[in-house]
Amino acid sequence: MRKEAEPTAARFGELGGLESLVAGVRLALIFLWLLICLPVYLPAMLLSEHAQTVCNRAFWKGVLRLANIRVRVHGRIAATRPLLVVSNHISYLDIPVLGSLIPGVFVAKADVAGWPGLGVLAKLGRTVFVERKRAEAARQKVELTARLAHGTPLILFPEGTSSDGNRVLPFKSTLFSIAEEYIEGQPVVVQPVAVAYTHCFGVPIGYLWRHFFAWYGDMDLAPHLWSVLRMGRLTVEVNFLEPRLLSALGSRKNAAAVCHEAVKDALGRAHTGHRA
Repeated sequence: MRKEAEPTAARFGELGGLESLVAGVRLALIFLWLLICLPVYLPAMLLSEHAQTVCNRAFWKGVLRLANIRVRVHGRIAATRPLLVVSNHISYLDIPVLGSLIPGVFVAKADVAGWPGLGVLAKLGRTVFVERKRAEAARQKVELTARLAHGTPLILFPEGTSSDGNRVLPFKSTLFSIAEEYIEGQPVVVQPVAVAYTHCFGVPIGYLWRHFFAWYGDMDLAPHLWSVLRMGRLTVEVNFLEPRLLSALGSRKNAAAVCHEAVKDALGRAHTGHRA
């Protein structure tokens, strides 16, 4: 039996000029959309958390439309606040996907702030950058609790890195520490979310092809983004799962395990097309 060739960008028509033209047009339109949004967004930063959140979601929705990415949503975001959203992480595309749906801010590792392009967008989106230094822990906790106290959900990728899209890496329990806090007397609700890249050109994405859409390991950002922009319509499924209280789960370690299992199960169902 002949083994199927390893998927590469070339097999999607990398040598075709039309795909490159499409990618160039999409990239130019996204940049133009950013320029259009900036005059509105910058004053909104001085107004309120709500104004900034509205602008964030509008911007990311525009980016998805211009990049020809369709999002299918199952379930809904919890109405309870304070809220910590924990999701699996596959690609930088998770940012506009979740950012278009959740009126919150992302929590990211500090070195993301220095990434070309994405770092600027992350700062404009009020991302909370965290470092793994003990000396910074107290300051970071103050910033995180302040966001939660304003009713702003925090969006966290507890795997600590991105995966190949076929699996969910273990969730780091230390990243659930903010859920141990009481914000103005209220416990933090934790809601797991599963993100799955399921179709391209309307065709289901199989196991061998799934990692092509993921951005992980030592992949370079620019060529990967260029390849994605050359694609036909990409469909992403987002499953909002049952919200939970840390107190009901007993510990951070157990909370991480329970959320991991819920996201893993939902990802598997999205890949097979089965719904609970």
